[in-house]
Amino acid sequence: MLEMLHTLLALVVTLGILVTFHEYGHFWVARKTGVRVLRFSVGFGTPLWTWYGKDGTEYVIAAIPLGGYVKMLDEREAPVPEDQLDQAFNRKPVGVRIAIAAAGPLANFLLAWVVYWAIAIMGQTKVVPLVGSVVPGSPAAESGVPVQTIIERINGHPVQDWYDINLRLIENLGESTSLTLTVVPREGGEARDIDVSVQDWLRGEVRPDPVGALGLVPYRPPIPPVIEAVIPGGAAEQGGLQAGDKVLAINGEPVSDWRELVKTVRASAGVPLEFEVERGGARLTLRVIPAHAESGGHGVIGAQSSSVSWPEDLVREVRYGPIEAVAEAWRDMVHMTVLTLDSMKKMVVGMISVENIGGPITIAKVAGASASLGLDSFLTFLAQLSITLAVLNLLPIPVLDGGHILFYSIEAIRGKPLSEEAQMLGIRIGMALIGMLMFLAIYNDIARL
Repeated sequence: MLEMLHTLLALVVTLGILVTFHEYGHFWVARKTGVRVLRFSVGFGTPLWTWYGKDGTEYVIAAIPLGGYVKMLDEREAPVPEDQLDQAFNRKPVGVRIAIAAAGPLANFLLAWVVYWAIAIMGQTKVVPLVGSVVPGSPAAESGVPVQTIIERINGHPVQDWYDINLRLIENLGESTSLTLTVVPREGGEARDIDVSVQDWLRGEVRPDPVGALGLVPYRPPIPPVIEAVIPGGAAEQGGLQAGDKVLAINGEPVSDWRELVKTVRASAGVPLEFEVERGGARLTLRVIPAHAESGGHGVIGAQSSSVSWPEDLVREVRYGPIEAVAEAWRDMVHMTVLTLDSMKKMVVGMISVENIGGPITIAKVAGASASLGLDSFLTFLAQLSITLAVLNLLPIPVLDGGHILFYSIEAIRGKPLSEEAQMLGIRIGMALIGMLMFLAIYNDIARL
């Protein structure tokens, strides 16, 4: 229950921030260009809070936090008094209307830029991307990628950790190409380029794992299979496991690292496991039945390991000054925007599976997970989602901001607006496309559950 509440809270906070910034972009430019704003709403449905500003605008926070809107004075929606016609949206020049429509997505881009800037100033502790092992027969193995080497660049782009590497590899999904990995030995030496060839790489794959697909296994420091603590009432305590126990084997299979223990437990929900442990010099055999996790359904026993100690040479602190951070944040924003557009294009042509599209449930789960990992993780997710929202809204689909911009641009070229019939047809088509996209996203959400 607490996990669900945490996830819902993360969803509300995330969408609340994104929607508020988006709608405020429309609101601010409308006000600056002399358009009267009647209502500024964050959310849809039943109003929870309503108040009026000194400017006469009605401000609303509604019950469904999946969007929002800015209602402006407009003759097409209701009669406008003669003395207020100069404040009506439809009476403004085409350029002004385009600016108001574009302001929402631009506000989301600006939010992402500011968030990336804040992350750059706060700094991040990053783990150096050291290759721990290479899967035999994989593209990395066939290309001769050596272990105990640090990946410094992907296709010429600097990378600082495995997250950066994933982002750079995602750019090549569905393609037949050669990936250039620049590696340097951990102990020092000259960097060298290794070309890894891939064919139709992860084309149509659902939830692709670029690093794993190449056959690269990131180095992780060993974790002794010693139980640091047990959760009261959990399967570990019920089975007799205690803090300080060293797990020697499970079902007769030797265990040398905590990750092996976790892998076995996760795959054994509801299945009895025979734990052979060492306690105070004696060897004991205990029967433990992993419980089903609340989310995911994998096995859990309620036991914790000791903390991981990373070698000093594999940890780096990345932080920028306020001025440097501006350029770094801009690069991050542009890269994520290009990656988003490229991914959309590849989905349309079938290079990336549409099953990767997520709806509100996926957003909620990712928001909750990122919030649990820390402020920088949540802010990174917020910036990425803000960019996605901006790009989606700029698509030339009627009912979206990009659709309005399309109509106004056609009006500017023709010297007069499209007929009402043509606009209504476009809106119906746009609503059908958005409806299908929402149906697909929600269907994917439910399928993942």
